[in-house]
Amino acid sequence: QVQLIESGGGVVQAGGSLLLSCAVSGGTLATYAMGWFRQTPGKDREFVAAIRWSVRETRYADSVMGRFTVSGERSENTVALKMDDLRPEDTAVYYCAAGVRPGVWSTERFYNYWGQGTQVTVAG
Repeated sequence: QVQLIESGGGVVQAGGSLLLSCAVSGGTLATYAMGWFRQTPGKDREFVAAIRWSVRETRYADSVMGRFTVSGERSENTVALKMDDLRPEDTAVYYCAAGVRPGVWSTERFYNYWGQGTQVTVAG
């Protein structure tokens, strides 16, 4: 069974950095795009960043533009999220996601596979 495995969450001081990683395990997956979402208690899951493999196009939420960088390797089905200049409002559970068909790849419903989530806490 295909799964997305995330790693790299933790606690960091405001202004610090973290690197989240995600890999596909349990089988092969031909992905169209991979991305990251985050969720805080009582709120909907929100788009953070994603990469579309065919032209290596990236997209970011306005709230993280210039501070976060998404990267990855299609051949390895891995995606990473480098988070710099972290702020307390970035505190959330971060989810890796993979989509296998063309579509609006900054929306939650585009994605077919999800990781279990990793907690990121930014202390102010």
